[in-house]
Amino acid sequence: MNWNNFRLTTRLNLSTELIEKVYMILAEIDGVKNSWQLTGKFLPQTIERLTQAVIVTSTGSSNRIEGNRLTDEQVNDLYRNLRIKKFRTRDEQEVAGYLETLTLVFNNHAEIPIKESSILYLHNNMLKYSDKDARHKGQYKFGSNRVEAKEQSGHILGVIFDPTPPHLVSKEMHELLDWYTWARHKSNKHPLILAANFLFEYLAIHPFQDGNGRTSRLLTNLILLQEGYHFTTIVSHDRLVELNKADYYLALNQTQASWKTDLEDIAPFLLFFLKIVQSQAQQAIKFLKQDHFEYLLSEKQLALWQWACGLSSKHFSRADAIAALGFPARTVETSIKKLLNLNKLERLGQGRATRYRVLNG
Repeated sequence: MNWNNFRLTTRLNLSTELIEKVYMILAEIDGVKNSWQLTGKFLPQTIERLTQAVIVTSTGSSNRIEGNRLTDEQVNDLYRNLRIKKFRTRDEQEVAGYLETLTLVFNNHAEIPIKESSILYLHNNMLKYSDKDARHKGQYKFGSNRVEAKEQSGHILGVIFDPTPPHLVSKEMHELLDWYTWARHKSNKHPLILAANFLFEYLAIHPFQDGNGRTSRLLTNLILLQEGYHFTTIVSHDRLVELNKADYYLALNQTQASWKTDLEDIAPFLLFFLKIVQSQAQQAIKFLKQDHFEYLLSEKQLALWQWACGLSSKHFSRADAIAALGFPARTVETSIKKLLNLNKLERLGQGRATRYRVLNG
């Protein structure tokens, strides 16, 4: 196959005007990527807490885009009780599978290649608890399907487009994956442009009977992390898509209108995708510039700080903290020292009479 002349390559011959818009956005995104210092600023356990919050947020959003009705609070409850493995409703089954699979992507992105077996595995794992999807999970579709815009209630707003028929799915998926492998190694295009092109084609093929949109967002997170956009684990891509759902469907619809014609136009979906990543980057850098000193604290240090802030007098002794929190004396001493160093506590008195006062709490 001459990939230089393949339609996925030629549709990336962008106009001068579009190139200017695209590279202005890319410059901002890559500026954040190159300056991202989160792992050096916050404790590992703090990063873990932030990432867990994004997993919950992204799971709720990605499933609500497809008509699921669970709130973030309900998703969080499921996340805390995944070990139970028993889910009462279809909504819970779908959310539980996505929670586990997105966690897998976040924790193992470097070891998950973008190839057919990986995509089939992600789809299968995502639907592992879903009774209604038992027949087709992890397998390409056996019947025709359509891309539909849905309300949160599940009501269909309209058909966006008719995708690849079942008998051509395997061929077109192999072409897409082979092209993407070639493009990442041989093309001179920016990796986010390649990602948008790949993700649109995947959605246009719509290879599975159901779960295509959710799988595409798992792949989006996977690709962003593999390309070094680590703020993905701090600012939810899925949530931003949910907040801009009407524009998402519009971009898909406009791009699909020229799909497989002689004049394919990737611009609508490309710009939508890049603007979502740009929003992620903007929120990430804003987050770093704010005073989130709590994220510099361990779980027990944070617990002591929150307890101290809740005191009406804002004053306490070492013994008060030990009695209230039940932590070992050494843990309380270490936590107080950390808060003193951060200028969040003030020491009053000496020796056994020493007390501490909350500053800026």
